[in-house]
Amino acid sequence: MTHRHSPLVQSAINVSEGQNTDIIRAIVDSASSYVTVVDWSADADHNRMVITLLGSPSQVEQGAIAVARTAVERIDLNKHSGEHPRMGVVDVIPFTPIRDVSMQECIELSERVGAEIGSQLKLPVHLYAESVRPGRVSELPTIRSSKPGELCPDFGPATPHPTAGTVVVGARGPLVAWNLLIDRNDLAATKSIARQIRLDRTTNNSLLGVRAIGLSLPSVKKAQVSMNVTKPELTPFDEIFEKICHYASQQNVSVVESEFIGLVPLRCFGNGRPLSLLWKDFKETQTVEYWLNTL
Repeated sequence: MTHRHSPLVQSAINVSEGQNTDIIRAIVDSASSYVTVVDWSADADHNRMVITLLGSPSQVEQGAIAVARTAVERIDLNKHSGEHPRMGVVDVIPFTPIRDVSMQECIELSERVGAEIGSQLKLPVHLYAESVRPGRVSELPTIRSSKPGELCPDFGPATPHPTAGTVVVGARGPLVAWNLLIDRNDLAATKSIARQIRLDRTTNNSLLGVRAIGLSLPSVKKAQVSMNVTKPELTPFDEIFEKICHYASQQNVSVVESEFIGLVPLRCFGNGRPLSLLWKDFKETQTVEYWLNTL
């Protein structure tokens, strides 16, 4: 679909569906018509899926709009429940430059996609991260925690879509979604670990830019520390892992498994390796390096 050494953009789109296999398949198929789907995963407890697209800016643009359109057509947020916070059926659409693409090009891409979703799908669209406009809120957690009507959208109607909610779109640098499973369904313990991360990240360089929440996973009778590593080039994963294992021991629980969502740069593992961080389902196709050598 792409030529070797052609420009590459990544988009790890978060969709509020992790249970209905027909809808999940329809979303994957809709994107696959336009762009390479390099990874996707769905979680029933989160009731959320992440689909990762990789291709030229125009391919990723078409694929992202197709995902949004399918999500709006097939998912009703009024009937949705899940552990993970969400604002809409297609919740977050980020664009990250991977090869021979500038951040400015990704900003322009996010604006085109946001304008299309706002006008055609009638969803309020909030720009975030590098795409944010002067005087606007740029941080995703702040946008997500805002009250209805508190923030004026950048595109689309002023009020949420009746069944599809709102969507956040923007260009950003590399981000790694990483979940750590603990050995029992102790939500209080994972919330305490996540709180400790948030307290320490301003003074501890190994936790710089690490966002964390604690979640319950009833289906497997365990709990999870769910993280976004927003500065993966500055925070080696082995150091993060060591710190969180320490926090877990203080709560009398143990980390039993790592789960990475979407693509991961191998260089971010520092002195560690995937298996040393208990990434039991590691596969080469989840590394950025694999696709740089393939597309």
